[in-house]
Amino acid sequence: MDDLTAHLKELEEKLFDPSVRASREMLTTLLSHDFREIGSSGRLYTFDMIVPALLAEHRTGTSRGEHFETQRLAEHIALVTYRAISTDVDGSERRTLRSSIWRLEEDGHWRMLFHQGTVIG
Repeated sequence: MDDLTAHLKELEEKLFDPSVRASREMLTTLLSHDFREIGSSGRLYTFDMIVPALLAEHRTGTSRGEHFETQRLAEHIALVTYRAISTDVDGSERRTLRSSIWRLEEDGHWRMLFHQGTVIG
């Protein structure tokens, strides 16, 4: 695993952490102000919509990712794909294919620009 893949995997995994999802400061270090997400419902979320939603969520269970891959799309743009497994407290699982586009921003930090998750069987 190269340095960029390891770094972006670490950033993606931070977004699984409930304490990160509950921190406006942490979310603004991980998500670009230009952020967009297409949720599994097909709904489009912007930065201004997703941050309050994440701050208000009450998650149960745990989430983890596997099979991370990174492709550079340009010098300061990278695509990360992986599988996510969310396990509820009752043991039930939800599996999704995830893709994120990350951008190296002017302050030298990689931030997520786009994200999409698709439920798989």
